[in-house]
Amino acid sequence: MKLEDILKEQVKGAVKALYQVEATDQMIQLQKTRPEFEGNITLVVFPFVKLARKAPAQVAQEIGDYLVQSSHLVQRFNAVQGFLNITINQDFWIEQLRAIDADNQYGQLPSNGKLMMVEYSSPNTNKPLHLGHVRNNLLGYSISKIQEANGWKVVKTNIVNDRGIHICKSMLAWLRFGNNETPESSGKKGDHLIGDYYVRFDKEYKKEVASLMEQGMDEETAKREAPLMKEAQAMLLKWEQGDPEVRALWQKMNTWVYAGFDETYKMMGVDFDKIYYESNTYLEGKSEVEKGLQSGIFYRREDNSVWADLTKDGLDEKLLLRQDGTSVYMTQDIGTAKLRFQDYPIDKMVYVVGNEQEYHFKVLSILLDRLGFPFGKELVHFSYGMVELPNGKMKSREGTVVDADDLMAAMISDAKDISKDKVNTLPDITEAEANEIARKVGLGALKYFILKVDPRKNMLFNPAESIDFNGNTGPFIQYTYARIQSVLRKANIDKLDEIKQLELNDKELALIQRLGDFPVIIKQAGDEFSPAVICNYTYALAQEFNSFYHDYSILNEEKKEVRDFRLMLSASVAKVIRRAMELLGIEVPERM
Repeated sequence: MKLEDILKEQVKGAVKALYQVEATDQMIQLQKTRPEFEGNITLVVFPFVKLARKAPAQVAQEIGDYLVQSSHLVQRFNAVQGFLNITINQDFWIEQLRAIDADNQYGQLPSNGKLMMVEYSSPNTNKPLHLGHVRNNLLGYSISKIQEANGWKVVKTNIVNDRGIHICKSMLAWLRFGNNETPESSGKKGDHLIGDYYVRFDKEYKKEVASLMEQGMDEETAKREAPLMKEAQAMLLKWEQGDPEVRALWQKMNTWVYAGFDETYKMMGVDFDKIYYESNTYLEGKSEVEKGLQSGIFYRREDNSVWADLTKDGLDEKLLLRQDGTSVYMTQDIGTAKLRFQDYPIDKMVYVVGNEQEYHFKVLSILLDRLGFPFGKELVHFSYGMVELPNGKMKSREGTVVDADDLMAAMISDAKDISKDKVNTLPDITEAEANEIARKVGLGALKYFILKVDPRKNMLFNPAESIDFNGNTGPFIQYTYARIQSVLRKANIDKLDEIKQLELNDKELALIQRLGDFPVIIKQAGDEFSPAVICNYTYALAQEFNSFYHDYSILNEEKKEVRDFRLMLSASVAKVIRRAMELLGIEVPERM
């Protein structure tokens, strides 16, 4: 049982004995004791003051006296106004460390028997993954791992945007300007190759728009009448009609892109349990829209387009089918949601999608509910902020994105350069091991820098800051773990069971208390859908260990039982660091 739970029961007993009142869990407020006061945990006594009809300081004193006399848990206390600062008996901390050391699944919460589906990534097959996708993938994967630790069965899913006008733009540009270029002939990853033609389309399209405007056409009309855009729209219509030539080209180019995506996902360290494709789900969506049209949920305009009127919900009208019958993203998402709930007994559906799509998911939830799907109101949009650059937002069509592959390669290269002196001090280091350490450190730096920011906030990405071996960074935490592993390799750890009593110093107590918080932190991260909670905790744990390591000897400690205790404490810190970093999708090197 956790310290807070034990103490709550003892406080309930004290309040009942002293004031003849049955205290509720809500009345008992416990928090960590502030650094300027002595104690491990603080009870806020104000909720009991009115019941006791005494001053706050007196109530704190009385409860403190009762706990010391009746409990082996409470060693001593000090009362400050309405706060009771409690010092816990050191035997409790030693027993807690034993329990943490013995639990190979420490932090894992029991199964709740429910299934959560987490959708993330959602790439378009007309371009490679970029920095924005990196944040999306890292958040989605980490949230999935955190929810698994909270007892959920999690299905990680991806919806690939493999159809639509943007795909046709790349296809058309390749037909016009590609000269049958392939990934093999160009030496490019398939997703990069197709992305180049998406940029090429935009370049040529702008030329056409400029030319039409020079002829006297206004900008909006020129954009609509540009031959390339008209041809792309005609290609989309052919695709939806199943034109064999268009479909064959689409399949060939998508195959190139998927191979490229797979390489990127593997390097990033993320994966999926189920992948859906919009080319399969959009027909389901169109079918549901047609049903809604027949039942009067939706309506058709004179131009043949189909709309939903959401004005009674405080929103506007939403297009569901264009006048030529082609579908939009909303239509596809309706179909995808229907298929997912057919495939899995989902208790909670979570969409990891940027905050610019908040309106979209409000509409999706309402439409699914109107169509009669019971899960419509239960959808969760995990809305996260954008990754910004010093020179502004990224634009794929203009080729101004930070490519995910290039970014990861650069981070690994930087890690290799920065850690070269450190790695060279390792005995018998091989080039392969040095490269593997650089990979873990570089990707760890990238992942931690992105995940440590509150996911709901926009963030500015700074590669140089992320790879610093000091401060709140992935490499700092990885180095702390490697330092502990080095100590443990040099030592022969005896069992802690033989330790009867020890006088623990403040830093040892603080470390054990911090380790004891880990299950609570996992639950908080799950409740808030926030990997940043795990990051903040792990950094604080690494900081506290390094402070302890600086002040106290481990291997050179003369007293054997103190040495063994500190080795056990160090091993437990390493275990929790490794487990926490796993929840973030970050690997930790055994030596650095």
